[in-house]
Amino acid sequence: MTLLLDIALVAWLLALAVHVVLQREERSAIIALLAFGLLLGLAWVRLAAPDVALTEIAIGGGGTAVLLLRAEAALRGRDKQEEEMTRTGKLLVAAGCAAISAGLGFAVLTLSSPPPTLAPAASEALAQTGLGNPVTAVLLAYRALDTLLEKVVVLLALIGVWSLAPDGIWGGAPEVRPAAVPAPLAYLARILPPFGVVIGIYMFWVGADEPGGTFQAGTVLAAMWLLAMMAGLSPPPDTARPLLRIALMGGPALFLAIAFLGFAFADGFLAYPEAFAKPLILAIEAALTISVAAALAMLVAGPARKAPTP
Repeated sequence: MTLLLDIALVAWLLALAVHVVLQREERSAIIALLAFGLLLGLAWVRLAAPDVALTEIAIGGGGTAVLLLRAEAALRGRDKQEEEMTRTGKLLVAAGCAAISAGLGFAVLTLSSPPPTLAPAASEALAQTGLGNPVTAVLLAYRALDTLLEKVVVLLALIGVWSLAPDGIWGGAPEVRPAAVPAPLAYLARILPPFGVVIGIYMFWVGADEPGGTFQAGTVLAAMWLLAMMAGLSPPPDTARPLLRIALMGGPALFLAIAFLGFAFADGFLAYPEAFAKPLILAIEAALTISVAAALAMLVAGPARKAPTP
């Protein structure tokens, strides 16, 4: 029975992937991509990778799809001049994709068995962080620089979105609320956020020892904030508001400060004193959760559409 479910899951993923590629109507393709992300999260659960599953559902499925839907709504109605790809061009693209797939397959099939690994040595050293979740420990220890740069990339993407605002309203607030708020949306915005905030905080807190973490918690908190803004319960903030800028920069700034303190109190850049490793990592995760939530919410909200409040 389990094998049949796995086969059905793979078949649905392949079918959705083909549908996304071949679908010419943008909104249908985006909705199919959202479904693909949710099913891919289920596939990661079947592979016993709940942290990756949560991230895929939150970012790959939910966050990315919402951003694409916002972009599609902004572009809807504009004149489109699409150039039909020639048959030769389609064949070249198909051949290139097939060659890449064949190369990846060959690389996987020719790996030595068992493959060389440093996983046992890495697992032993991770105990020094005091964290029970190996994924969080790896992201904040071995891959700390990558994690820091990922947060910086999100901020750079937000700066790019904000730069699309006209010069006259730079620093103003985005427009998220629709002209007419549907009654179900207004009701949901009053009921769901308290539960969502608790769930987001819980996902951050248990991320040190169980599946969860910054991106997952930040996405949930961002969704609750966006829901309140869309229903008109919370006005979008001016992009020049100091408190918003502090929330956005606070996580990466604290991460970078602790990284440089490693020169004085540990073995170097991005190193933690063993006695304080877990408290420092939790402090970084807390600040990054706020930064990720603010950045994702503002990415979806888009550039400023009205002048700053005096």
